[in-house]
Parts: sequence; C-alpha cells; structure tokens
Amino acid sequence: MSSIQPIYLYHTNDLHSNLEQWPAAVSYMKERSRFHEKKDETALFFDLGDHADRVHPVTEATRGKGNVALLNHAGIQYASIGNNEGITLSKDELEALYEEADFKVLLANLFDENGHLPSWAEPYKIVETKEGVRLGLIGMTVPFYPFYRELGWDVRDPGGILPGLAAKVRKQADAVILLSHLGYPQDEEIARTYSDIDVILGAHTHHLLKTSILLNDTLIAQCGKSGYYAGQVKLEFDKETHQLVNKEGAAVDISKEEPDSDTNHLLQQLKSDAKETMNRAVASIKEPLPVSWTDASPFADKLAQGLREWCRAEIAMVNSGLLLESLQAGTVSRADLHRLCPHPINPCVLPVPGAVLKETILAAFTEKMIHLPVKGLGFRGEMMGRMAFSGLDLVWEERKHGAQIKTVLIHGEPLDPKRTYQLATADMFTFGPLFPGLAQCGPKTYYMPEMMRDVLAAALK
Repeated sequence: MSSIQPIYLYHTNDLHSNLEQWPAAVSYMKERSRFHEKKDETALFFDLGDHADRVHPVTEATRGKGNVALLNHAGIQYASIGNNEGITLSKDELEALYEEADFKVLLANLFDENGHLPSWAEPYKIVETKEGVRLGLIGMTVPFYPFYRELGWDVRDPGGILPGLAAKVRKQADAVILLSHLGYPQDEEIARTYSDIDVILGAHTHHLLKTSILLNDTLIAQCGKSGYYAGQVKLEFDKETHQLVNKEGAAVDISKEEPDSDTNHLLQQLKSDAKETMNRAVASIKEPLPVSWTDASPFADKLAQGLREWCRAEIAMVNSGLLLESLQAGTVSRADLHRLCPHPINPCVLPVPGAVLKETILAAFTEKMIHLPVKGLGFRGEMMGRMAFSGLDLVWEERKHGAQIKTVLIHGEPLDPKRTYQLATADMFTFGPLFPGLAQCGPKTYYMPEMMRDVLAAALK
C-alpha cells in the first residue's frame, strides 16, 4: 500500500470576461471534481483574479456580479482578486461584488482608509483536508497604488506583508500556497527570496507555463489568459508525517472541452438580463459622428472636447483608436457607448512642460505611432489611431515628403516650451512605453472609477 497521499489543485486566471470560453472551463473542472471524488481524493479549485473585465456587456451591466455567479457555478472554492476587480469598480461596487459568493476571497494586501481588511476578504486560510493535511492559503494582488488610492483603498506592497505572514502560516500548515495576482517576474522574485512558500499559483502577466517551474524549491504555476488553459498541480504528502515530498504541475489545454450545458444556460440568462440593462438610453444626437483612425474626425474631436471639460483641464489629447466605430444619429444607449468604447481606461490630468508636450505631439503623428497595434494598458482596440485635441490646434505646412507640423497653438497662442500645461488624457499614456515624456510628468490625477465611455456619455448629453 502506498505511503504517499496526493492532493490536487486546479486553477484558472485572467479570464478577462471571455465568458464564451467559461462553459468549457467549467466542464473540465466538473469532470476533474467527479474523477477525484470517485477516487476519494482531495481536489481544490481556485481562481486567481481578472475573471471580471468590463469589456464584456455582462460584466459591465452587473458590475462583475455575473462573473461571481459563473464562478459559483463552476465550484470555485477560493479566489483572489486582480486589478480588473480591484480598480475598474468603484469602492462601493467592490464592497458589494462578493455578497453572493459561495467561495472564500483571500487577499492580504488591501485595506480600507482605517487600515482594516475588506469585510469580504481574509488574508489567509488554513484548510484541513479529509486526509488531515493542512494547507495554508494566502492571497495577494498587484499594488497599483495611485488607482487604489483614488478609489479610497490602501493597497500595500506584498514585500512588506509576505515575509511575516508566510512564516505565520508555515507554523500552522504542512504546505503554503500563494494565490498571486502579482505577475510572473514577481512570482520568481518571491520564490528566490522566501523559503516558506511551497507553491505559487500565479496570474496577471498571462504567462503560459505548460510545465510548472520549480525555482528554489517553490513551484510556480500559471496558465495564460482567456480560459483556454487550466492549471493542475499535484502535491504528494507522506501519509504518516504529512510532509510534502513532491510537487509538479502543468497547464492543460481545455479549449476543445464540450461546454457545460448548465453554465451555458446561466450565461444566456445573464446576457439577456444585461441586454435589458444596457439598452437604456443615455443621450440622443441629431447628426452622426464619424470616426477615422488615420484622419481628423468629428467623433474623436468630440471625445477630446468632452475630456477637457470633464477634467476642467487647459488642454486635452486623446487617440481616435479608443473609438471603435462611428456613432449614428438618434438615440444612444449604454450598449452603444460600451460597444464603441469598451476599454477600462480612465481620464487623467497631469502637468506637462511645453517642450515635452511638443515632443509628444510630434511622436504621435508618426505613421508608426498612428498604426501601432497597442496591446495591454487597458486598450481593447485595433490600433492607436490619430490624436485628437481640445484647446490645442496644429498648423501644418506642405513639404516635399508630405505635410509636417509647423506650429502648435494653445488657445490661439504659440506653445511655450518653458511653460507647464495641465493636460487631460487617457491613463494609458502615463505608464511609460508609449510616450515616456508623459510617463515622467507628475503629479498625476486619475479620475476613478469613471472610464472614457462615461466622459463620452457626458459629452453627448
């Protein structure tokens, strides 16, 4: 008779509301649950955050509660949150998100203004299996400080919490498992630094580790994004001593699984309810607003003007690629604005020296930047698109190799390279890679939890 006791962990992460794939993921997890039940083995099921993404009408309409219903239906037992749950919902919406959750939310580095953990979260959990093995589970999310601060939360550096907490949990557990929405590089750093963590179930950076990586005796598992893979980790314990003697993991392709019919039914119901909510009118326009990603267009100009007014800024700059289609005349619904502008991108105001502003504008009008296929940063469009402005005009001149910017006018006056201007723009431009000059400017004021489509709604009214 074997002296080894196996325990299995199944995990999903970063679905990003790719809800059409979720029934297949549920089918896989239900089959695994039945399989281990027949063998009288323990299997635990986890989700590591960014399940909810307001790019999907169901998530938008229900503010993530539809995602929680789908997680319940899948038999998820433990979850942590990602930045999409954490910073694309208002504080009140996040407080209410898990009211109907059948699973435990583990999160050790998020606090309210008074230094208290949210009522819906626990920093860690000691789970004793039927075999008598004690598993210590800890949850952590990526600390996007300025965004959480604007929303009224106090998110803290995992590095300041994890050493003491992991040591505390280690004393109570046979194995310590970190539910990490910190990203693969951070998971690697944790594995190198701490000896108290046996397994990291990772998320956030969408790494697909088809075979889990053992680093400094810590197993790191991560299974991509969008629900096309699920993670499976096998832990082997000595039956007598409950000592962890082996660990291995893999990402399993579940893209071709037969969808779970009950989950499909629930999803259709959620879509139907969301459609009713999203069809509510928010504005009415008399003339169509066409958009172009390569030329100046009225719809992009309207968004830029609305952004400047919303933020009460001196000037505004926004890329036309944020608008995925033109807007037709007539009644405009929430669904229209969500379809046209689905990105979880917030308005931002920052002080920009004139020299940096001019450099940014010149960079924005290169063919490479206009046609750039932006990935990440909350952007859900196809390409950057031409920049639109409000409070700022460009004087062009024809040259041998095409038109070039001759002069930049701010409210009719030539741009002063030594003066600082208050610029309203999309938060995606403040993170570094697109326009480094803007990323280095500060202090930045992020408008939370409003998104660009909220600005658009106000502009159209």
